[in-house]
Amino acid sequence: MVFWRSKKKSDDSPPAQPSGPAQQEPSTTRESPAVESSAPDQGQAAATPEPSRPEPSPPEPAAEASAGLFGRFRSGLEKTRRALNTDIRDLFKEEGRLVDDEFLGELFAKLIRTDMGAGPAEELRDDVAKRYRGRKVGLAEVLESITAQTQAMLQQDAAPLNLPGKPSVILVVGVNGSGKTTSIGKLSYFLTSQGKKIVLGAGDTFRAAAVEQLTIWSERIGCDIVTGKQGADPASVAFQTVDKAIEIGADVAIIDTAGRLQTQSNLMQELDKIRRVVGKKVEDAPHEVLLVLDATAGQNAISQAKGFSDAAGCTGIILAKLDGSARGGVILPIRRQFELPVKFVGLGESIEDIAEFDADSFATALFAD
Repeated sequence: MVFWRSKKKSDDSPPAQPSGPAQQEPSTTRESPAVESSAPDQGQAAATPEPSRPEPSPPEPAAEASAGLFGRFRSGLEKTRRALNTDIRDLFKEEGRLVDDEFLGELFAKLIRTDMGAGPAEELRDDVAKRYRGRKVGLAEVLESITAQTQAMLQQDAAPLNLPGKPSVILVVGVNGSGKTTSIGKLSYFLTSQGKKIVLGAGDTFRAAAVEQLTIWSERIGCDIVTGKQGADPASVAFQTVDKAIEIGADVAIIDTAGRLQTQSNLMQELDKIRRVVGKKVEDAPHEVLLVLDATAGQNAISQAKGFSDAAGCTGIILAKLDGSARGGVILPIRRQFELPVKFVGLGESIEDIAEFDADSFATALFAD
């Protein structure tokens, strides 16, 4: 059984997970899909101060947007940046440091601590050696070299979300605890702020907490959500989500999936079923399959990326919890080993703390002194 919750509630009751006899069928007393009010319902104004739908943000001038993005990356990478700078600064004396084998070995060890892996760390070390071996250098020169090389390693073709029509379908995958449901909420807010109409699908039907969490996100953002009873067929929820998106003229349907380990082949087969089901409703759907990776997972995130990219046909990565780790360097081996663009990064705990990935801003913020 699948339920649909309108973005505007008809009473003052607090948000609750759909269950029980009174919610066995989709609501028949719906607000018109054409209603796009940005103000909350009068009856819930006291209990829910957030607006039901964020107003679209005005476009920023390019220079301001770039500066703002760097600032957000710098803040999100604070733990990694602080650890890196402290470690690398400790390699230097006031008068500088001779770039010899001893120094290069110490630099390599410091870089490895960010979980960037041996390959990227070797390349960064070798670039410093090529530029400065036999010379006495200061911290600023080494950071400049590392930053430039990191920018080059992270470069990727422009990778905006593929949203070809109404509705476009986004499938979100990842293991339990990766920040998947929270990332869906942030992505929904990001798209809603651009004026897009969103429908969420709570396809993680095996965890009641996931459905409840996504329902709360939908109420905060002001978008519709389709849910199912606990243990319901996730493919059925996905199908009904796309069906609802078509019915109400939504721009994007974003579908959550059960958190699963990449080694569980039967659950990976379920992802394939979801893909086939939504493809029957909308041509070429899903248009995006986004893999959420936990930046705090370090090197384990790489095995997650490989398992999911092989089984789910992933088209991009959302790197979550970047602000909670001193190991943000894990993005380097992910980019090097997989032909998957990093599309978004999670930079904090607030609903707006998500940003489209930019290699230059990211690398500069990672090593900024």
